[in-house]
Amino acid sequence: MTTNERSFIEKIKQIPRTLHERKVFRNIGITYQVFWNLFLVFLILGCMSLFFIGGTAAGYFAALVKDEPLRGPDEMRAQIYDYEETSVAYFANDVYLGELPSDIERYQVSLDDISPHLKNALIATEDEYFYEHEGIVPKAIMRATFQEFANSSLQTGGSTLTQQLIKNQILTSEVSFDRKATEILLAMRLEHFLEKDEILEAYLNIVPFGRNSSGRQIAGAQAAATGIFGVEASELSIPQAAYIAGLPQSPFGYTPFLPGGEVKENLDPSMNRMRTVLSRMFEAGYISEQEYEEALVYDIAADFTERTPAPIEEYPYLTNEVLTRAAKVLAEQKLQNSDVDLDELDAEERLELENHYERVARSELRSEGYHIHTTIDEEIYKAMQEAVQTDQLFGPEKNGQQEEVAAVLIENHTGAIKGFVAGREETVGREFNRATSAYRQNGSTMKPLLAYAPAMDVGAVQPGIVVPDTPTTYPGGERLSNFDNSHQGLLSVRESLARSRNIPAVRSFLMVPHEKSRETLLKLGFNLNSGEPYPSAPLGSTDHNVTVEQNTNAYATFANGGKFIQSYLIERIETPDGEIIYEHEPTEVEVYSPQASYLTLDMLRDVLKAGGTASSVPSRLRFSADWAGKTGTTSNTRDSWFVATNPNVTLGVWIGYDRGAEISTTVNGMRYGPRTQQIWANIANAAHSKDPELMAPSSRFSRPDGIVSRSICSLTGLLPSPACQAAGLVTTDLFDARFIPNQTDDSLENARFVTINGENFLALENTPSEFTQEGLMVSDDILGISNISNYLPDNMRNLVPDKKAPNNGNTPSEVNGLNLSSNTLSWSKHSDNDIVGYRIYRAENESTDYRLYNHVRGNETTSFNVNNGNNYSYYVTAVDSAGRESSASSLVKGNNYRQEPEPEPEPEPEPEPEPEPETDEPKEEERNGNGNGNGNGNGNGNNRNENNDD
Repeated sequence: MTTNERSFIEKIKQIPRTLHERKVFRNIGITYQVFWNLFLVFLILGCMSLFFIGGTAAGYFAALVKDEPLRGPDEMRAQIYDYEETSVAYFANDVYLGELPSDIERYQVSLDDISPHLKNALIATEDEYFYEHEGIVPKAIMRATFQEFANSSLQTGGSTLTQQLIKNQILTSEVSFDRKATEILLAMRLEHFLEKDEILEAYLNIVPFGRNSSGRQIAGAQAAATGIFGVEASELSIPQAAYIAGLPQSPFGYTPFLPGGEVKENLDPSMNRMRTVLSRMFEAGYISEQEYEEALVYDIAADFTERTPAPIEEYPYLTNEVLTRAAKVLAEQKLQNSDVDLDELDAEERLELENHYERVARSELRSEGYHIHTTIDEEIYKAMQEAVQTDQLFGPEKNGQQEEVAAVLIENHTGAIKGFVAGREETVGREFNRATSAYRQNGSTMKPLLAYAPAMDVGAVQPGIVVPDTPTTYPGGERLSNFDNSHQGLLSVRESLARSRNIPAVRSFLMVPHEKSRETLLKLGFNLNSGEPYPSAPLGSTDHNVTVEQNTNAYATFANGGKFIQSYLIERIETPDGEIIYEHEPTEVEVYSPQASYLTLDMLRDVLKAGGTASSVPSRLRFSADWAGKTGTTSNTRDSWFVATNPNVTLGVWIGYDRGAEISTTVNGMRYGPRTQQIWANIANAAHSKDPELMAPSSRFSRPDGIVSRSICSLTGLLPSPACQAAGLVTTDLFDARFIPNQTDDSLENARFVTINGENFLALENTPSEFTQEGLMVSDDILGISNISNYLPDNMRNLVPDKKAPNNGNTPSEVNGLNLSSNTLSWSKHSDNDIVGYRIYRAENESTDYRLYNHVRGNETTSFNVNNGNNYSYYVTAVDSAGRESSASSLVKGNNYRQEPEPEPEPEPEPEPEPEPETDEPKEEERNGNGNGNGNGNGNGNNRNENNDD
């Protein structure tokens, strides 16, 4: 040890001695005691202050949340997971259709199906201590509180993901201290009830992310991934996840899409936000430096999905129809499952209850994320829309409205609607479905439904039975007419339906009990007022009218053997978890017998054959099938229909104007009927191109037991008699075996008849035979026709009513207006009402008698062709039903008529005969007397029985 070191140590040892000698320790002790006492005092005061402040704060906090109810775990869990989820619809066979209209598009997804990049990005950006805190971060709350009190321009926020979840799902967005206090309380409680991953999953399903490429508002990770990048939430890359994670801070400020679905021009705000998220992911260690650098230069805008029209834009008619029908079936289900006794409700109360449940159902469809499966075939539906885009087939605009079209295609045995056309143009905001919601008169398409099928079911008519198409009135006396204001007489039911005659249809309808007719329409799903159907109903006149769907559905009943199967569009509805909450169950209602249905179908086949009102349809189709159909037109041509069915499907088409303007008679050379049929054929061809097996079954309609073929006398429907055969009234047709006749017709008997003014009458005793014909008398009582001969077809002209020819009791006056032109002799029609014909007389010259040349039956024909007419002179007489003959008319002479006969050539001299012996016998020439001296040519008819052939 050196001298210096020893000296330094000695000095150190002297310090305590010096301090003691100078009383420094005593002074220090006193000072320490004072400071210790002061410390204790301040410590106590500080603790008291802290307790006071804490108590005050606690009291204030308690005051803020005093009205908040104590929520249990089940209640909070239900509220957290109670978020709107978009319902989606599907075409047939689970082909995705799209989302139903809702305020916000959202799809529930589990945490396992979300990209870990998105979870990491969200935590790094929104809540870096998420897996560490208990629902709140105190220092973050204190920082946010200080910024609030200091009115700082920088507001960093202090809400954890848990707090944000509470704010979105349980509380409102109100800015106040009591709401914030409640949020803190509930966030801490929620952390005790749910696992961290449950909280994160709930948050990722509810947080808003702005808009998608359709311009719709979106929420939840799945809707954001598909709506912005067109990928599943599980497939998000690092830059895509960072972009989405940055959106919740300002969803509509950062969203890349405008309300119309177009990409914004300025994407800088969202790009800067994405870079911030990437930076925080890197700082938190979620991504490597290389991944960070690559993500920064990644062209995220190139990943934006192209603008996609929302289902309401692409399929506005279909989307709204699905929503409407889904709400209806759910509402009906709720109504049936309610505790309300529906029988005790009056109509108004029931309607109010139905409306309530429909509102509830619509709300569920917009929020519960249901999966709605429909019957609509996607390809057929699209093809049907394209088939009606031929403008040349539609009439001009009238009163600002275009001519419209509606169609429905139904699968017969199920009732499934495979496709429909609601109008010519699908426009958002104008989704009125003319196929399912427009009620129109159905014209003559009602005839088989209400007139003929029910009448055959009760045995009143059969296809071959005659129902007269003759003038008549409705029961009230109003005139009943056909569309062409003509009458075709004795037509069979089959012919009347094929030609769409009104009068036979109404006559057939009136043969059916009113209650059965009413029951028929109600079973077919038509709406009726009390007292309906009226006598005009077979022509399509009802108070409520029908939709295209109803009319088409009714025709499918024939194909189903008389059983009505309600058409439907909603196959089933499932929850997001796959639970089926609704499934269609078909029901059958027997409307017609199988026999009446088949007979109706067989008659409707004839509508598409020669002579039918739709005979051109087969040539318009590009395929063949066993079609049976009916045309229809309403008053003033406001509606035009064609409905046809085959063993598989029924297709109904309507054209017209929404507000009932008259359809143009001809458009581009086509009348409205053929236009309607061409549109129908275009739709059928389009559907066939997508599903040939559905549209063109190889089988024909199945003929049921109880259908037989029989020959009958068509006038009465009885077995034919010889007289009926002679009259040409025997017809062979199909019959319902229940109504085969077992009696022979006795309505006809042989009779002589004359024709006056085109009408047949029984001849009188004195009626000259040359003016009569052999025929068959039929009583007017059989068909209720007073002048039956006016309405007989050519092969029935020998039918005569039980009515004698008129006789005025006077000899007819002479015939006027006789004229000869070339070889045609003509005269004026006689004015008497009992003239049965005319006699024609002629002479070669003035020295010869006028002899009967020929006669003309009836008084309709007033001319006659005469051979070598210019060589003769003529006159004409009129003959009445009693055989009285008029005096001769004035004479008419041909150009070659000779006044005197030509002199006979002088005979050559004959040799002298040998003298004969005298005898008492007279000579031969003396025996002849005066020969033809009785021929005075006075025209009194002495020679009328002669009939020279010349």
